[in-house]
Order: sequence, then structure tokens, then C-alpha cells
Amino acid sequence: MKNSPTLGAWLQQARETFAQQSDTAGIEVQVLAAHVLKRPRAWIAAHPETLLSDEQASHLNTLLGRLLEGVPLPYLTGKQEFFGLEFEVSPAVLIPRPETETLVEAALQWLKRFPERNRVADVGTGSGCIAVSIAYHMPNVRVLATDFSHEALKVAQRNVNRHGVSDRVQLIQCDLLSACAGMFDLVCANLPYIPTSALDETPPARFEPIAALDGGESGWEKIKALLQDAPRWLVPGGCILLEIQWDQGQTVSEIARGIFPAAEIQILQDLAHLDRVVLIQTTREKH
Repeated sequence: MKNSPTLGAWLQQARETFAQQSDTAGIEVQVLAAHVLKRPRAWIAAHPETLLSDEQASHLNTLLGRLLEGVPLPYLTGKQEFFGLEFEVSPAVLIPRPETETLVEAALQWLKRFPERNRVADVGTGSGCIAVSIAYHMPNVRVLATDFSHEALKVAQRNVNRHGVSDRVQLIQCDLLSACAGMFDLVCANLPYIPTSALDETPPARFEPIAALDGGESGWEKIKALLQDAPRWLVPGGCILLEIQWDQGQTVSEIARGIFPAAEIQILQDLAHLDRVVLIQTTREKH
């Protein structure tokens, strides 16, 4: 590609180059251009005559090369939208995905149903997208968010600060809820749930943190460990929301039933009509 093309010429060639790898190539190269030129994507689309500087063209070509290598777009721009908010992301955290919004929506519905219940935990917080989204939309709620990764928690803290919820979201470095003695009304968790044997066939495993994807031999090892510890920190009548792989609903429900025999257990589907979240509503009696 020649130096200093117009923006429109760069977009056209980049789209044609990337089209074999993505059904949304046009949108993705526009997002790259918006990131480099520091303009909204609508402006990028409306100003194809703009002449790129040598520096801009070089930066765009470098990013396009990385996109062609398979690097996820959010890692190149450093941001991803989730539940209507923009989150910082880096290779230290899992990229927030639309299917996880199913869990957040369920959490908000539960908290609105039980307004007196306001102690929430987000286990394996990563970028902090679940904790921040809940706190942002529920001003009376306090959230404790945990992760074993110090680097992930640094990203989460910046997202907490970005959205003005630092007075209600506390971050702690630990495995699951091992360092937490308090009781919680609602516990949300998007833990690793991909079986180790399937990671080689999972595209995100090339670039996203393996520890956030690897669910052990069964795929639900971390989920089971969290549930086994649940009677220690869940209040009577509390609720647990667990994101799962599409084929794990029955197994995770059975594990939960063994720990909370009287609980009401539901499997919620995402927008693609796949099983995505297990909801465990416990009774008011002590576990």
C-alpha cells in the first residue's frame, strides 16, 4: 500500500484484504481507523477524502497486519462495549462478550425484585464488566469483585474508576471467594468453563488468557469448587448466577441441587437461544 493514501482508499483495500477472514471486515477496519484517527466511526465513514499522514497510514497498516494474524480487535483498540458501557481491555483479561449480558440482566432483575438485598459478589471479575455494570445500574448495591490475577485487577480498577463506581465496588485478589468472610445476597460468576481438551479448537485461546478459559478436564471444575464453598458465604434466600458453556446446564444444575436440595434452579438462555446462565435461588432457611 502506498504511503499517504486517502482514508477511503485505505478502507477499501483493508476491507478487501480482511474480507476472507471476517464477515464484518468493513466494520472492523472502520473501527481501526476510528481508533487511529481518534474520530467516531460515523465520521470515518463520512470522510473518505481525508488524506492520511505517513504516521497514520503506517499505524493503520501495522494494526491491520495484527488483525490478519488473528489478534482480536478489542486488544488492538484497547476497548470493548458491554451492556451499553465502554470498558478498557488488554490481553490480561477476557474480552467481554454479548452472551455475558444475559447474566447481568438476570442480576439486575433479581436485585430489583429484592431491593433490600444489596451485597453482591462478582467472582473472577476480569475486566470488571459484570461488577461495574451492576453497580452502575443499581446505585444502592455494593459489589465485592475478586480475581486471582493482579494484572486483571489493575484493568478492572481502571474500569471501576472510569464509570464512577469506586465507592461501591471493591476489588480483592484471591481465588474464588477464598479470602472473603462476609455474607452475600447475590453471587455472580463467569468462571472458566471450556474443557482443557477443547482449548486447542477454541480460537480465543490463541490470544486471551488461558487461565480465564480453562475449566479443567470437565470444564466445570472452578464452578463446582465455587458451589461447594457456597454455604459458607451465601445468605439464606440468596441467589447464585453462573455463566456456563451451552452444554453444561444439566450437569451444573445437578451439582447445585446436591448442595442446595430445596433451591429453585433455572437455566437461562442467551440471545442465540443457547443455555448460558444457571440461576440458583435458595430458600430462606439456613443451608
